Amino acid sequence: MNYNTLKYLGHPSQLHYVEEVKLCEGKGKDVRLLQINNSKGLFVTLTPDRCVDISRLNYKGINLSYFSPCGYVAPSYYDKQDFLRSFTAGFLTTCGLMSVGSPVEDEYGLGVMHGRISNIPCDHLFWYEEEVNGEDLIIITAKITQAVLFGEKLSLTRRIIVHTNDNLIEINDTITNEGGEKQPLMLLYHCNMGYPLLDENSIVDIPAKTTAPRDPRAAEGINEWQKMTAPQNGFAEQCYFHDLTADNNGNTYASIYNPKLNVGVKLEFNKNELFRFTEWKQMGERDYVLGLEPSNCTVEGRIKAAKLNELQFINSGESKTFNLKIKIFEK
Repeated sequence: MNYNTLKYLGHPSQLHYVEEVKLCEGKGKDVRLLQINNSKGLFVTLTPDRCVDISRLNYKGINLSYFSPCGYVAPSYYDKQDFLRSFTAGFLTTCGLMSVGSPVEDEYGLGVMHGRISNIPCDHLFWYEEEVNGEDLIIITAKITQAVLFGEKLSLTRRIIVHTNDNLIEINDTITNEGGEKQPLMLLYHCNMGYPLLDENSIVDIPAKTTAPRDPRAAEGINEWQKMTAPQNGFAEQCYFHDLTADNNGNTYASIYNPKLNVGVKLEFNKNELFRFTEWKQMGERDYVLGLEPSNCTVEGRIKAAKLNELQFINSGESKTFNLKIKIFEK
C-alpha cells in the first residue's frame, strides 16, 4: 500500500484485511477460518483446517455459495463411510488427490468418495500483501500433505490471490509426488452456487460443444440442463458432462448470473489442465445447489477413468500445476 493512501488510515485494515478466527461450538469446534475483505465488496472465508477451501463467498452482502446442512465440520468428524455427513460444500470443496467421485478399491488402494484432501488440515499457512502494478494483492500460501505409510506421499501447495482493485480470486495449485512410486492423480474443483445467487431466475452459461447425461435420471432433463427452477420437494440430482469450447490457448469458462441481483460468478480455467467439466444440478428443497465442476477426471471414479483411458498419473518427484480464476461481476 503506497504512503499516499496509508496516510489517511489509522490501520491498513480500514481498506482490506485478513483476519483469523476460530469456531467455538458444534462439529466445527476449533476449526480455523481466514476472513478476507478486499474493500470492493468481496468477502471470502477460507478454511485452513479443510484444505484451505473457500467455505463462504459473499459480494456486497449477497451470499453466492451453498452451505450444506452439515455446517462446518472439523476433520476429526470426517466420515469416510458417508462423505455427505461431513460435506460442508461451501463455495469450493477440493476433491482428490487420488480419487474423485464414486468410491473404489483397486491396485492403488481404497479410493474414498471424492478423495481425502478436503478433510486434511494444512501443515502451515501464511499470508501477506504485495503491491503489483499499483494494486495491493492479498496472497495466501499453504501446504497440505496427503501421505500414508506404505502408500502415497503427495503434497498440495496452494496459493490464493485475492485482488483489491477487482473482485477476482486466483487459485494456483501445485501437486507434487514426494514418494517413490507413481500415483494416480485426480483433481476436481467442486464449486457450489447457492441462494440467492441461485434461483429460478438464474442464467447459466456453459459453452458446451456436447452434453451427455450421467444416467437415466439426468437424461430426463437433458433439454433443460441450463434451466434452473424453484426448489422442489423430492428432487433427485441430475449430473451432466459438458465438453466445453475453448480458445486457441485452451482457455474456457462457466458462469451463473442472477438478473434480479445483477450479480454473477464466472469460473475461468484451461482445458489443457482441466479437460473435464461436470454440472451438478440439485433443485431439492434445502438441498438447493448448482455445482460447476472443472476437473482432470471423470466423477465416476478411478476404475471408470482407467477404462476411459484418461486416468492421469504423477511420477515420483514430479509436480503438476492447476489454475482456477473466480470472478464476481455485474452487468
